[in-house]
Amino acid sequence: MSFFKRMFGRTEDAPRTEEEAQQEEQQVEQSLEKSRQGIFGRISKMFATDEPITEELWDELEEALILGDVGVETTMYLVNRTKDRCNRHGVKKAREAREMLKAEMVRTFQEYAGRQAVNAKPYVILVVGVNGAGKTTLIAKLAHRYKTRLGKRVLLAAGDTFRAAATEQLETWAERADVPIISLGQGADAGAVVYKALDTAFEQDFDVLIIDTAGRLQAKFNLMQELEKLRNIIRRRVPDAPHEVLLVIDATTGQNGVLQAKAFLKTADITDVAVTKMDGTAKGGIAFAIAQDIERPIRYLGTGEKIDNLALFESQAFVDALFAEN
Repeated sequence: MSFFKRMFGRTEDAPRTEEEAQQEEQQVEQSLEKSRQGIFGRISKMFATDEPITEELWDELEEALILGDVGVETTMYLVNRTKDRCNRHGVKKAREAREMLKAEMVRTFQEYAGRQAVNAKPYVILVVGVNGAGKTTLIAKLAHRYKTRLGKRVLLAAGDTFRAAATEQLETWAERADVPIISLGQGADAGAVVYKALDTAFEQDFDVLIIDTAGRLQAKFNLMQELEKLRNIIRRRVPDAPHEVLLVIDATTGQNGVLQAKAFLKTADITDVAVTKMDGTAKGGIAFAIAQDIERPIRYLGTGEKIDNLALFESQAFVDALFAEN
């Protein structure tokens, strides 16, 4: 049983079949192909010998991790902890140190996992993130997952009424996912959209309500006000909601994605992170920086453009995929 299955007992984390788990692992491995051929392939080669560990090796590792978008602070954290682990276990050879490094990478993710299970109906998910991060596509993939994998009745709410075409895009994806959507069009009051969606969710007995939100970081104060307004509307109908506030980060933005995430932490009670477009970057190290700097669990990985290209994040499988033999 995976770490995330042990820690999360929420509705959408129901046990997967062996075939589903294998499919997701394959998706993750395929999405990390560029990272595996790039920086992490270089790291694998550095630790593929029986040569003794040297300070030069640690210096090379630092450089490679930083180039791989792991970030300076997270890089130093990983290198120092790997050194300590090697010393404790009496590891002298580079090949053996590789396993120590992988173990510390896995530990990086697991430090920030572990939220209590929530059973609610409707289960309300508020999705936040900057424009262009892949928020709309992620929502559609999530809706598809709930419906096809878990048999849930899902309703979407087009709460990003600010960005041109945002509503239309979500409507298109809702049609592809074959789920209903509440939409009042561009320029409408986002609060009115959410209010109507909640009414519909209760009246028609939906299991899950997924709410899109605006992502204009250039107006942080207005964004903060709008998110607070939406939360208040939700809590008037469902006191303990939103049950999940999912932050969407584009892996291709690198350290800029981490900065964006930090800005959202100040305006929203983020509970989980979804990393999109992992297949579009050769620097998969961004996931480690997110885990350390945002201090929230990564919940999902976007592994491609198709509607079923969404995988539950599992730390061991992710690290193994980064170091897999091509």
